[in-house]
Amino acid sequence: MGLEMDIKQNLENNWVYVEGSGIHGWGVFAKCDIPSDERIMEYLGDRISKNESYRRGTLQIEKASQDCEVGSVYIFELNEAWDIDGNIPENIAKFANHSCDQNCEAYDIDGRIFYVTCKPVKKGEEILIDYGYALEHFAEHPCRCGAEDCVGFIVGENDRAKLKKMRSRKSAKYILKDGERVEKDFKDEMKELVLD
Repeated sequence: MGLEMDIKQNLENNWVYVEGSGIHGWGVFAKCDIPSDERIMEYLGDRISKNESYRRGTLQIEKASQDCEVGSVYIFELNEAWDIDGNIPENIAKFANHSCDQNCEAYDIDGRIFYVTCKPVKKGEEILIDYGYALEHFAEHPCRCGAEDCVGFIVGENDRAKLKKMRSRKSAKYILKDGERVEKDFKDEMKELVLD
């Protein structure tokens, strides 16, 4: 698997570097101990409209499905009108992996995205953020973070309790309706929980 990126940007960053990750593909790691509340890198890329974001994302997914050497979609939602397509060589922030126990958060500062540590990070530790994906499509995004509270899928922190509830209900084959035991329709129940 080839990694095409601007090595100069990687070397000039005082806080982080990129290398293979045990979570997924490439990851971003601390060059030294980093205190909490430290701005460590910017998510660089093209500022694009939502329509262009959808077009590029769809095209990238199609390419990746045909060629395992093609990387993921690196589109970061900026606001309701704009996204940032981080699929450019000099954007090392695109390699930050998701974790249900993040040590870094993304902040919009004047229309630019910066990663800021939310707790101290030790030298060699992987920089991890919460991707915050919507619950509706959780099954498309399995999580490999290995955190103690991992729910098994990449969803935002606010949806994790709901997903745990959904998954615990999945193991039950019957429910009581009007005092009678009936086989449950888990698909309908999941839809109801997602829409709550």
